[in-house]
Amino acid sequence: MFGLGPATKVYIALEAVDMRKGFEGLHGLVRDHLGEDPLSGHLFLFANRAHTRLKALVWDGSGLWVCAKRLERGSFHWPKPQEATRSVTMRPEELAMLLNGMDLTAARPRANWYRRQAPQHNAA
Repeated sequence: MFGLGPATKVYIALEAVDMRKGFEGLHGLVRDHLGEDPLSGHLFLFANRAHTRLKALVWDGSGLWVCAKRLERGSFHWPKPQEATRSVTMRPEELAMLLNGMDLTAARPRANWYRRQAPQHNAA
């Protein structure tokens, strides 16, 4: 099994994906469509048009995992695409909320909650 630590980013592909895609197809979408490294250790999440099926792609250091979930009823509350944005990122705890049926637009962090931001790397 793979674990998601605090440094793991979760990338949500905003456009619908053909759920027949497997390892190679999802790997190509991450690399070519999202512009990310599929072997980074981050998790990449894809959904069908109706948002009733999900596939996740993640590298655990020795191989790729592809995991799928199909809802029996209802749909996942998927983020809405913004201007020319192909993906959004979220934290692992937000992923857990999404997978368990929560509407992330209704959830918000407490006003005095501290979370350290990752340092920005400047090219010198």
